[in-house]
Amino acid sequence: MRSTTTLAVSLCVLLVGGVAVVAQSGVRAPGNHQGYAPVQPIAYSHRLHAGELQVDCLYCHGGAERSRHAGVPSAQTCMNCHKVVTAAWDDVLAERQAAEAEGRPERPVVSAELRKLYDALALGDDREPDPAMAPRPIEWVRVHQLPDFAYFDHRVHVTRGVACQQCHGPVQAMERMRQDADLSMGWCVDCHRRSPADVKGAVASAPGRATDHVSTDCGGCHY
Repeated sequence: MRSTTTLAVSLCVLLVGGVAVVAQSGVRAPGNHQGYAPVQPIAYSHRLHAGELQVDCLYCHGGAERSRHAGVPSAQTCMNCHKVVTAAWDDVLAERQAAEAEGRPERPVVSAELRKLYDALALGDDREPDPAMAPRPIEWVRVHQLPDFAYFDHRVHVTRGVACQQCHGPVQAMERMRQDADLSMGWCVDCHRRSPADVKGAVASAPGRATDHVSTDCGGCHY
């Protein structure tokens, strides 16, 4: 009897200790990449573009309105601005002031990160095609990845009025893009339960379940 009690106590201690270790170690369920923020080939700042400059998300990710996938903007989309904007304004201004002080022509200023963009497009210092260079794709690292058995359609959510931040978090404050939510089935289902089915243009954020909520039918996401 004593040995049985001792074994039971030992197992309880091990179980509690194991739970504590898991809780402190950040161990997560398989497929949960919450917080994932990979280094990208070009250090694109969402904080600068979506935050300070207030570039609309759909300007770069226009596919979100028209298709299942939001898509990665093409390098040509970047060039709509960066054909002219080649570096941070502080660096451009510093060069302008130095040129005036030294009595010389102002030199072009190109940031190291934008140089990567121009190189990918095989553009020379004048941002014109350089025949000596070969264009190559920018190998962006995907951040948000749902499993193949889950179907998600951006256009359905965007046309309803769901803000990008509802799923992607405070993108406008992120220097490097990261996965903000765990994107688990429970997380999605909870949002659907809070969201009234007959209300367009907004997503309910209050806790609890809407009386007539968005579908939580299995077939909606798992064909």
